[in-house]
This record gives sequence, C-alpha cells and structure tokens, in this order.
Amino acid sequence: MSVKSFAHKWLCGVAAMFVISAAHADTFPSKPITIYVGFAAGGATDTVARLYAQKLSQVLNTPVIVENRPGANQLPAIRSLQSAQPDGYTLLVAGGSALTEAPAIRSGLGYDPLKDFSLIGNIGAQPCVLTVGNSVPAKSVAELIDYAKGHPGSLNYASSGVGTAGHLEMVYFQHVTGTKMTHIPFKSDAETSREMMAGTVQLDMLTAQFAIPLVKSGKLKGLMITTSQKQPYLPDVPGLDGANVKGLEGLDPCTFFSLLGPAGMPIDVVTRLNGALNKISTMPDVVSRMRESMYIDPVQSTPATFRQFVEKELGKWQAVAKAANLKLAQ
Repeated sequence: MSVKSFAHKWLCGVAAMFVISAAHADTFPSKPITIYVGFAAGGATDTVARLYAQKLSQVLNTPVIVENRPGANQLPAIRSLQSAQPDGYTLLVAGGSALTEAPAIRSGLGYDPLKDFSLIGNIGAQPCVLTVGNSVPAKSVAELIDYAKGHPGSLNYASSGVGTAGHLEMVYFQHVTGTKMTHIPFKSDAETSREMMAGTVQLDMLTAQFAIPLVKSGKLKGLMITTSQKQPYLPDVPGLDGANVKGLEGLDPCTFFSLLGPAGMPIDVVTRLNGALNKISTMPDVVSRMRESMYIDPVQSTPATFRQFVEKELGKWQAVAKAANLKLAQ
C-alpha cells in the first residue's frame, strides 16, 4: 500500500469516528437511564440519587430510574455497574468511601477507582460532626484529647461499618492527635446514634444529617464539624479552624457523593452528563434542599477536576492506612 493510499484511508477512518461520535451525542439519551445506589432507600446517598434522578430526567428529557442494590462497601451496585454496557444508560451515584476510603484499606475489592469507572462528576460534600455522649467529660476537642490520653483505651468510638467515612475519619483523628480508642462498628448512623445515647459507645464522627438534630436537642454533644469554619446551622460548634489542632484539616471533606459510569464511556456522553450534573447543582431548589435538609454543598466539576479530586483523596487515605497499619480483606 502506498503512503498516499494509507494516509487517505487513515483520514477517512478518523472522519468516520467523528461522525459516529457526533451522531451519538445527538441521539443520547434515546431510552431510560438507570442509576444504581449501593445503599438502602432513605439514606443520604439514596436521597441525593433520587433528587438528581428527578432533575436529570427533566434536563435530559428521558426517564431516569433509581435502583437500590445495597451491600457491604457498595459492592452489589458497583458490580452491576462494572458489568453494564458503557453507553451512558447505566450509572451509579456513589458515596465517597467507594472511591477513596475502601480502596485505601481493603484488598480484593475487584476494582481500581481510577481505572474501572468513567468519572463523570462530583455532586457535593457532606461534613461530619465529632459527637460524644453526654457522659463524656469533654466540652471541646482539646478536652477530649486530654481525656483520651489520660485514659488510653477507655473510649469506644462507633462507625456505620469498617472502612466507612466515619471509621477512617476516626482513624485519622487518632493518628493526628496521638490518642488510642477502640472501634465498635455498627450497621448504620441511626444505630450508632442510638448506641451513643445509650452509653454503649462514647463518640463517633457522625454524618451531619444525623448529628445535627441530636446535638441541637441536647441528646449528644458536638465538639467539632469537619468544615474549615463553623456553620450557621450549628453555630455553637467550632469548625476545624476553631479546634486549634494541627493536622485535622485533612478531615475535610468527611464524605462526598458522585456520579459514575462504566469504564470506557464515549467522551461526548460523559461530557453531556457532566454538563447536566453541573446545571442541576446550580438550581435554586436543589441547592436549598441539599444545604438545608442534608447539609450538603453542591459543587461544580469537570471529569478532569473530579479525577484530580479522587486522586488526592485516595492518596490521603492510603497514607493514613499505611501509617495506621490498617489493611483488610474485602
């Protein structure tokens, strides 16, 4: 084959690829979209997924269905996503632990968060509140640290499961502050809240939507919220700056929510979904509901900036896991 003939065929092939991509962009979506959620109905991730599904349906003019596939480490939903066609019609709204904390401490998950998904975009971050039972003799982070150091191993902290955001946040807290506490995992934030009020465990890095009503009602004490500054919805609880403990700034964000697709999705479909996501995140009713009822700040991102964010968070938790010698099987 002559060089001229080869060049002609190569250019025709490239042109055909652009035509196919443009046609795909013009026709997507042409059928309903399914969004998997790795948690049961009613939780924060499910609530976010259903709100965004409703808005995606309006923006993209196609039905968007939410399907709950709960299980440890969000794996049933993740496996369903991995086996789906990478055409944009099967997506996942994931809690941040699936992309960062779980891969940092668990072997055998069966996926690489940076290689095995199409990272469409970040949705928003939700803070946690360092909460303690009323029997704990501490009214500030400094007093808690002093008490923990003076009574090593006497404090039990809860989480909604091994490898969850709350668990890793407390591992990080102990690493930075030089304290030692005993981890007692439960199945949900609701359960950990009940156990703290009952005195079974003494503290938890509890997600804001569970912690704030309990702190405001006096059922638990809030010592710190994992945002850089205190928040108007919890004015008597300091942010990370008010805690005055060097290194705790790494606790922000506590957890985040994102939209993922199977690896290998067409870039034009990823771009369209990302644009829809960003449009939804600026809708006044979405911003109001996310902030006022879930304490989530919606964010804007591109696939590239979202990837950079995941890389940074994954690296942070890998360093924490290594320092704490924390590595678990699936």
